Amino acid sequence: MALLDPDDSKTASGSEQSRSETGAMDNHPAPLTPADKFARLAGVGVLILGVVGAFLYLGGWFSPHQLTPAKFVDEFQQVDGIHSGFRRNHAKGVGVRGFFESNGNGARFSKALVFQTGRVPVIGRFSIPGGNPFAVDSATTVHALGLQFTMANGEEWRTAMIDLPVFPFPTPQAFFENLAASAPDPQTHKPDPQKMAAFIGSHPEFLEAIKIVKSHAPPSAFDNSPYFGLNTYLLTDASGKITAVRWWFNPSRPFVAADMGAGNEPDKNYLFDGLIASVHQHPLQWHLMLVIGQPGDRTDDPNIMWPEGREQVDAGTLTIDTVESEETSAARDINFDPLVLPAGIGPSDDPFLSARSAIYSQSFTRRAGEKKTPSAITPAEVQK
Repeated sequence: MALLDPDDSKTASGSEQSRSETGAMDNHPAPLTPADKFARLAGVGVLILGVVGAFLYLGGWFSPHQLTPAKFVDEFQQVDGIHSGFRRNHAKGVGVRGFFESNGNGARFSKALVFQTGRVPVIGRFSIPGGNPFAVDSATTVHALGLQFTMANGEEWRTAMIDLPVFPFPTPQAFFENLAASAPDPQTHKPDPQKMAAFIGSHPEFLEAIKIVKSHAPPSAFDNSPYFGLNTYLLTDASGKITAVRWWFNPSRPFVAADMGAGNEPDKNYLFDGLIASVHQHPLQWHLMLVIGQPGDRTDDPNIMWPEGREQVDAGTLTIDTVESEETSAARDINFDPLVLPAGIGPSDDPFLSARSAIYSQSFTRRAGEKKTPSAITPAEVQK
């Protein structure tokens, strides 16, 4: 879906203001008639049915043969197995802490407290994709960062990002099909080339996205990597104006491309070892960049990049100054749900947002009831 003209939001907010002012002038509202009372009760009933319906839909009750969060998580387990207590995706990671220092520039677009000038604490987690918590780090490994901002009024903002400038899949269904094609063959213990070829043949948009990804050299480390939110969100300012944005975190450290030579990786945990050493040497910083959408920009498809030249606003600086093991970090038990948002930041019509939220919840529920096992990145390594 294309971004609506910003003037549409002005019209809507104006109408709401008129209704509010009209209500304020009516100091003696007429008593409710029986018909009015029935209408209100009926409205409440419709709301309850809508909430229940949403849960039934996510549980697959209405469409048992369609994709559900449970089936999605089952497929992750099929690819990487079940590792007790770990995330079904991004299982390997370490926790971090720090703060976000807003410069006030984001308040131009959003009334969210996080964009007001000042500092808020942050809990985060660096990770790599996949359900294997003991996976081997490599030069081609995608870098990921999840963050939770906690504001003074108790609101939270959570975001999960990766270092790819575009998401390879246009829909959750396409992502699931790729996941199924990547499942290891029982005989070879590797993905079936024919299944992957069939997926690529039926998803030309995947190849286009891969071309974009390959045109950007992968970063050599977590600390010099950019992190992209990819999905579109809607910011609402104090006057009610709505602006579509995408965000990314721009590292303060100079970008260094990964050495793509085979066998150049020092050891299986070298990315995490490097991050730990880097944080112990000095705090790491990134700038939060808000990319401002324009009419015609797609808001419902992270597979499509917005045109170059869009206004980018530096909204403040993220500082990471502490790194912790999974065993002791509060990040271990945080579900980085992309729909945990403060007032002033809202979801767009991107279907990935609700899909990610439901799948993350399913994964969290499963691992929460399991015995916690030690991480590949141990407390001793973090201390060292």
